Amino acid sequence: MPWKTMDVREQRVSFVVTASRGEKSLTALCQEFGISRPTGYLWLSRCRQEGLVGIAERSRRPGRSPDRTAVEVEAGVVGLRQRYPDWGARKLQALLRQRGIELARSTIHRILLRHGLIQEPEHPGLAPQRFERSAPNELWQMDFKGPLCPAERVGPLSVLDDHSRYLLVLQRVANTSAELVREHLQGPSGTAACRMGC
Repeated sequence: MPWKTMDVREQRVSFVVTASRGEKSLTALCQEFGISRPTGYLWLSRCRQEGLVGIAERSRRPGRSPDRTAVEVEAGVVGLRQRYPDWGARKLQALLRQRGIELARSTIHRILLRHGLIQEPEHPGLAPQRFERSAPNELWQMDFKGPLCPAERVGPLSVLDDHSRYLLVLQRVANTSAELVREHLQGPSGTAACRMGC
């Protein structure tokens, strides 16, 4: 039936008009329109009570929200954010707690969003193209990781094959000199890696 190409209001009007003719049972008519029987009865009831205006799409937003944060508390959060514009929900939560107001961090974040005081970061989509070489050992990615403990100046040397994603070298080093890096690339792990396809 072509009703699927109609908008919601046209579908409802068509249903009510067809149902008022009484040519089909309500069960058959609801199946034809792809709606449940309670929905069909609801549309008919609203149409009888309010006319065609009654079957218009209605907002599903609740009439009231008993658990919503009090207006005064929300104003307090907004005031604190304006006073400390660089602070996020976590820091504001600590400050509110000092004032005897307990709010979840997520609640504070939603209040800030609602008042336009922060913006959700845009999530970048997937990379348009996978960064991968066509064969092993075409390209190695080398990097010094962060130090493992505060006493160290330099973190471990990491070498990764850009095709297989195989970790060729992960070695603690004393410094970042070219000679030391070359030694590790030509050492047992580097040599073994070269045998894979150099």
